[in-house]
Amino acid sequence: MKKLEDKVNEFASIAKGLPENLQVICFELLLRNHLESSTRQSSGQVQIEQSEHASPPDEASEAKTVEESAGTQEDLAVADLHVKVRRFLEKYSLSIEDLNNIFYKEGDRILSLYDDLKTTRMSEGQIRITLLQALHAAINSGDFVAHVEDVRKECADRKYYDGANFAANMRNSKTLFDFDKYTKSTKAVKLSENGRKELAEVVKELQ
Repeated sequence: MKKLEDKVNEFASIAKGLPENLQVICFELLLRNHLESSTRQSSGQVQIEQSEHASPPDEASEAKTVEESAGTQEDLAVADLHVKVRRFLEKYSLSIEDLNNIFYKEGDRILSLYDDLKTTRMSEGQIRITLLQALHAAINSGDFVAHVEDVRKECADRKYYDGANFAANMRNSKTLFDFDKYTKSTKAVKLSENGRKELAEVVKELQ
């Protein structure tokens, strides 16, 4: 029991050195591997997988494998941003750190960090999702555009979808977008200057 306790403390120390979102899975993997290895040894079923001269894998190597398999997660850099997004940040006194509070990079993908949209109103949640999706798209393309079906899906995922009033919410916020009239055939919406200003406020509020 003392040996197991020492191993648990050792695995916890290794996991603590990884990014927070990997710590639990790393600890569980190391502990499971250790317990399975002990079981095989006790039943005499251990298989030698390495040659005499190879060094056995240690827990730190296994922890590194866990991190690599989960993908490299890192902050956005200014170089990752389209020039139009850089100008957007400058105009509204936002920094790359503000952007990294709501997005992160995993390989070639830009993913969202925010879980709480800081509103309980479904209509406001819908508009905030639209603004943030437009920012997400602009990071690569420079176009502050959100696709309607993508907005619907995220609204549903985040419990902000009100099908009966979805179109009305867009129309009621028309000053934020560059469309003459929102209709059922509208596939995408582009932010107006008012929309970008509102987006900047949302980014600040989600910090």
